[in-house]
Amino acid sequence: MTALLTSPTARVKWLAAPSSAAWLEQALAHPELVLIDHAHCERKAAGVALQLMFRYPSDAELGALLSPLAREELEHFEQVLQLLQGRGIPLRPLPAPAYGATLTAAVRRGEPQRMLDSFLVAGLIEARSHERMALLAAHSPDAALRDLYGTLLASEARHFGLYWLLAEGRYGREVTVARLEELAAVEVQALSGELASVEAVRMHSVGVERAGSGTP
Repeated sequence: MTALLTSPTARVKWLAAPSSAAWLEQALAHPELVLIDHAHCERKAAGVALQLMFRYPSDAELGALLSPLAREELEHFEQVLQLLQGRGIPLRPLPAPAYGATLTAAVRRGEPQRMLDSFLVAGLIEARSHERMALLAAHSPDAALRDLYGTLLASEARHFGLYWLLAEGRYGREVTVARLEELAAVEVQALSGELASVEAVRMHSVGVERAGSGTP
């Protein structure tokens, strides 16, 4: 397990720290919770893309790029929902971790900084999802879940790549890289700590390896 956590498949350059073995163990122990949360995450990702389209309606390129992304996220939601229904698992509300709210709070409110930060936060969430799906695809004992997570990896990588291109194309590489480093540090902080209970495991629940600590 440790070898995979440091492998190219599981590592994403956007991220300041890799997910921990502890998170993977928790997720594998509670696949139903992670799967339900995954469905909610796909809907939220579609909502983020639509929100950006509505916030910047005069940006034709933005709409043209994010509309297909939103549709694809909803297709992923339908895939996860179908698997849940096939197993007789109801899609129910789950208490969300602080992860998304923490990253959203880091987005600056004035333009043009708000647009840049929104792109990068969306990209960071997609990047973390990609990393964790790669871990689940490699380690889940459930063949159907391995297939599900494995088939979604390419699109997740494409999504965070798109948000990078949107940011770099409008703000340049230097500004984009500098702000990404700041937000990536916030993202790691949002995933630091320990679960309050095993029932709190989610796709984006706490669990990262901090440099020099050797602990999640």
